[in-house]
Amino acid sequence: MPEFLQQIVNNFSWTTFTQQIINGLSFGSVYALIAVGYSLVYSILGFSNFAHGGFIVVGAYTCYLIMGELISSSTYLPWQLGAGIALLIGGVAAIVFSGIVGVITERMAYKPIREKTSLTLYLLIASMGVSIVIENLFVVTIGGRFRALPQVNLDIPWLMRLLGLPPEPIPLQHTIKLAEGITISTFDIITFVVAFMFLLGLQLFLQRTKWGLAIRAAACDLRTAGLMGVNVGRLISIIFLVAGGLAGVCGIFLGMRYTIYPQLGDITFKAFVAAVVGGLGSLPGAVVGSIILGLLEMLVAGFISSQLRDLVVYSLLVITLIVKPTGLFGKQIGDKV
Repeated sequence: MPEFLQQIVNNFSWTTFTQQIINGLSFGSVYALIAVGYSLVYSILGFSNFAHGGFIVVGAYTCYLIMGELISSSTYLPWQLGAGIALLIGGVAAIVFSGIVGVITERMAYKPIREKTSLTLYLLIASMGVSIVIENLFVVTIGGRFRALPQVNLDIPWLMRLLGLPPEPIPLQHTIKLAEGITISTFDIITFVVAFMFLLGLQLFLQRTKWGLAIRAAACDLRTAGLMGVNVGRLISIIFLVAGGLAGVCGIFLGMRYTIYPQLGDITFKAFVAAVVGGLGSLPGAVVGSIILGLLEMLVAGFISSQLRDLVVYSLLVITLIVKPTGLFGKQIGDKV
């Protein structure tokens, strides 16, 4: 038996397995929000928008700056703003501003290229440049040091009663014991629920609205959709607004789980792997690929070694491209990068 398989057998326990499944679902839900943004842009314009990581950084820093300003201002204002309310306001601002930055990026960097050539390779190269520009703008203006979002306590009485928690405020990193050796944090629960709500909202938007119908039509053939009366420029702006907003949500989650720094958006490379595994251009595929990737990462970390997580993730990318380049749910499409 190979050494790594022997190590898995020796280290295996149902307690660790269950705990890593919980952790994997939490990570996978965040990956899903990022991967869906990749797939949205790819399904319409046919290129992978590597500037998506920059939108995550924009969302994280927007939330951080607004939260800090609101909390500091409340010390000399007649009202007091708790960290929870400040997080809510900062989160909404982060989502909106990240979406706006997405639209501005498309108009300034991608639209001029689209008007001059139909080769998506140039858009891909431009997206790499935009990602580096956004990252370095934060390094120059704010600095490269690590920053942490203010501590937030959960203070929602009815929700805490529903979860069986004590009525007093508790930190988001509070752990709930499910069984012996198996825990889940309130932050993981909120992450999964919020990600599910945003993904459900996106699905309803695509299925129940006029612009959602236009996006689905453009995903089949953008040129034909334009000939049928769809305002292609506005539709592409809406795509980048939605993708940027979802990236802003991810920036908030990542900022709360880790710390905020200009290279925070590098996590999008793993989400891109999830999108490829699920099938670029397929929203259900992006979600399924993200869950698979999150579970795989956590199981490898739990039973083999956390140092091998990245090796396994990018090996999965190579294997997918060799065995089934279109991914689990993707369609065979030519001339796309």
